[in-house]
Amino acid sequence: MSTQGHRLTITELASCDGCAVLRVSGELDRSGEELFLGTLGSRVDAGHPYLVLDVTALTFCDSRGLYCLLAMRWLLDRRGGKLLLAGAGRRLTELLTHTGSVDLLPAQQSVGQALLTLPASHRPRWPPAPSPDASAIDGGTNGSTDGRPG
Repeated sequence: MSTQGHRLTITELASCDGCAVLRVSGELDRSGEELFLGTLGSRVDAGHPYLVLDVTALTFCDSRGLYCLLAMRWLLDRRGGKLLLAGAGRRLTELLTHTGSVDLLPAQQSVGQALLTLPASHRPRWPPAPSPDASAIDGGTNGSTDGRPG
C-alpha cells in the first residue's frame, strides 16, 4: 500500500498487529504535512503502537517535517508506543542533532536494527516475504538481513 502526495510518498513495507514499517520518500515539509499525519495517524488508529519509518529515501525535511515527526512521536508515546527512524541520512541527522531531538526520535542504521529494539511480539517479519511486485515496492534497496527478528 502506497500513499503519494506532491513530493512525498509513504509506502507500507511490513506490518503485524503491533507494528507497521513505512518507507517515507521525498520531501517532508509543509506540503506533505497533511499526507504524513493522516497516513501515520491511520496506522495508529488501526492499533499499531509502534511505527518504524525507513527514511533512507527522505531527501528533505524542514522544521515542519520535524514537527510532523515529533507530533507522531508524542501521539505514540501517549498510547504506550514508539516511533523509530531507520536509515537517517546526514541532513536529517544534523537536523535532529541541532534541534536536540536525537533522544526523542531514536534512529537506527537499518529497519532490522530498529525492529530489534521492539518487543518480539510486536515485530513484523523482516525482511518481508517477497511478493510478485516486490521489486516495484522495494526497489532492491532494503534487502538487509542484519536484524531478522525471530
